[in-house]
Amino acid sequence: MPLNDMPWWRWRSNVRSALHMLSDPVFQHECWLAGRTEYGDVTDAVYRLVEDTWLDNWSAEKYVGTIFRDAEEAVLVDAAVLRVLKIMHQVGPDAAVAVYLEHPGWPEAVHAAREAHLRLATGDGDDPDQPPRTLEVLRIMTRTG
Repeated sequence: MPLNDMPWWRWRSNVRSALHMLSDPVFQHECWLAGRTEYGDVTDAVYRLVEDTWLDNWSAEKYVGTIFRDAEEAVLVDAAVLRVLKIMHQVGPDAAVAVYLEHPGWPEAVHAAREAHLRLATGDGDDPDQPPRTLEVLRIMTRTG
């Protein structure tokens, strides 16, 4: 994958994984709502999106050239993060998947995540419509040593 040409490609991998899952309503129903554990849940995806990057505290613009290729990627990621975090703060991090999916702002958050996912996947030369990778595959991809 060309994404490893970025200095902080492991963080990029986690952000991309989260955006991929957050952007795919079919995946959300078939995996999250169905309780499949190999992908984590909504809260896990949100944490992957913001945990190492601190995107819940500052703009993705800070990471242009390290995690994100350009300002356009950063703007799209910021939009997705703001929408998803707003919902998470309203429903709580331990809310059931259905509570997220039924939130009136969820379609807008999914759309923003999709825009960011498309841009990042395309920038890495990947097919954005491939199914999301499991957390185990993500761990293997980002393993050090």
